[in-house]
Amino acid sequence: MSLKKKISMTVNGTLVNAEVEPRRHLVDFLREDLHLKGPHLGCEQGACGACTVKVDGQIIRGCLYLAVQADGCVVETVEGLTKSGVLADLQESFMRHNAMQCGFCSSGMLLAAAELVEKQPKASREEVREWISGNYCRCTGYHSIVDAIVDVLNARAKGQKIKPVTAHA
Repeated sequence: MSLKKKISMTVNGTLVNAEVEPRRHLVDFLREDLHLKGPHLGCEQGACGACTVKVDGQIIRGCLYLAVQADGCVVETVEGLTKSGVLADLQESFMRHNAMQCGFCSSGMLLAAAELVEKQPKASREEVREWISGNYCRCTGYHSIVDAIVDVLNARAKGQKIKPVTAHA
């Protein structure tokens, strides 16, 4: 008798069927079984936000969420949201403000920021700081991350797009 459970979910637009141990965390399933390296495993206690992914449109901590809980759900990672263009303005702004730093927290920060931009398009700088306070940046690059998010909020309020970063030769 197998202890594994059959699960089925849509990950970044692709139907995935698998058998997993009932206690396997979603972030482990995404990274190790599906080879998606965007969500990182940081504190493993839900405190750092590096493992943030979206399940049925809500951001969750992948280290606190079991893969079996996502059975039948739509799961989106930074890879899928990047491919769809949902994060384009935020990614451009993060590059413009050098808010990527080492990149370990970036996927979680981008997902948290995208949720903020969607739910609080008129957020103040303080509200941005509060919103991302559950995501830790080990480089302590919060100022540039907040600048990047505020720029996206301001650009969208004016109906503008963030200009792509271009290299100078």
